[in-house]
Amino acid sequence: MPKSVYERLRADIISGEFMPGDALAEIALGARYGTSRTPIREALQRLESDTLVERTPRGMQVKGSTPEEILDIYEVRIDLEGLAARAAAKRRNELDLARIKAARDAMSNIADPARRADTNRGFHETIWAASHNQTLIDQLERLSLHLLRYPTTTLAVEERWESALAEHDGLIEAIENRDSSAAEELAELHMSRARDMRLQLYAQER
Repeated sequence: MPKSVYERLRADIISGEFMPGDALAEIALGARYGTSRTPIREALQRLESDTLVERTPRGMQVKGSTPEEILDIYEVRIDLEGLAARAAAKRRNELDLARIKAARDAMSNIADPARRADTNRGFHETIWAASHNQTLIDQLERLSLHLLRYPTTTLAVEERWESALAEHDGLIEAIENRDSSAAEELAELHMSRARDMRLQLYAQER
């Protein structure tokens, strides 16, 4: 099924084809995606709602993030990841657990930062799915979009990658044992460490 203009433009923003501050003119986007201005306008409105783009006196542009905004995003995501892990430990079935373990196995022996980021997201998505809470899943997916925009993944740092894998293993153990309190605590700690690394990388990129 062909992707919508919204999906294509969102993917281009996330991948870095459009960088923070880049203008998003309807005519130019229409030519790029081979469509009229109406679908472009609708896509931009949805992306504004996602807070991926912003309206300025000169028109729409890709929204950047300040350190304060990064902290805001992580503050919410840390709590939601904890809730998802707690719910997964309580509600997961054997298929959920098998998918979580398979996603962790897919992370082994990867050197490419982009592949690390992709498999890491896949791992987290299996835990979200195991929560069996669609509202929670929707919110986590929306929040994660903002973190995908950054050019350098925190997992490009070798030390962070190794520690993240160990944290994932502990999280799997807690979910398998249905230890909801431990799962919540480990997920929150995991995301707190990711936040700290993200802020370090943000400072280096400036």
